[in-house]
Amino acid sequence: MKALRKAVRWSFAAVVPGELVLVVCLVSGAGMAPAARIAVELAVLVVMVASATLLALDCHHHRRGGMGWRQAVLAAVADSVPVSVRRLIAHELRLSTSFLRWITRHGPHGVREGDTAVAYASGQAAVRYGFLFVCVVETVALAYLIPWPVVHAIVLVLDVWGVYFIIALHASCVVRPHVIGADGALWLRYGVLLDIRIPAEHIASARVERRFPESRLAAVDEDGGADLAVGAQTTVTVQLTEPVSYTRPLGKPAQARTFRYYAEDPASAVAELRARAAFDGT
Repeated sequence: MKALRKAVRWSFAAVVPGELVLVVCLVSGAGMAPAARIAVELAVLVVMVASATLLALDCHHHRRGGMGWRQAVLAAVADSVPVSVRRLIAHELRLSTSFLRWITRHGPHGVREGDTAVAYASGQAAVRYGFLFVCVVETVALAYLIPWPVVHAIVLVLDVWGVYFIIALHASCVVRPHVIGADGALWLRYGVLLDIRIPAEHIASARVERRFPESRLAAVDEDGGADLAVGAQTTVTVQLTEPVSYTRPLGKPAQARTFRYYAEDPASAVAELRARAAFDGT
């Protein structure tokens, strides 16, 4: 079983680039030898059949261990698909759903009745739209400057995806604000990249404090503090009674006892948190 799982993973790593090249060639109108096209398609078919077989065997194994169908399928996928790949796929799915929620003007994600949304996206809007303008100009310029069809198609796909990524990332920050729960819990987010839940009983104090950190997103400093800066600044500082564990954007686990984050209206955010969480003072 281990040998089959390893073979399937390496086969995916070899076949996916070939399939992407085939798609680009077809889209760009470039010619491709029929034998090469058939070879790529057969390789993809073999890998898909092997993957389905491996998934079925793993699922059967977990079912015999007493799991239900849903749990068995999820466990089988976890056995076969690396954590980094699962995280990347989940990230892209959340990015797409956030983009759709934004363009369809749905309400903020995860904000229930009695909760308070704390917006932060406007603090970086100017920078994001600046990047977007540069990407659009680059896409148009390269579309006229690159004469080779295959290279033109590849660069165009990458540029269009870059434009979409910037818009979708900003949209995810708009529809996924920080949340102060009705019970006083604090839910800190940065789009689809970061998700930190802090129980109300862990909050010792909160205050308005404008800082301009240079650390990376949610990186823990030597004092046990983490910054969720937006537009290179934070406006609220929250001290905890004990460290809270979370996962950084690239999957690295971390713990912090102080969180500094950006809020568009920090005074209202702090007042709301003090009114709901079980602590006094600043």
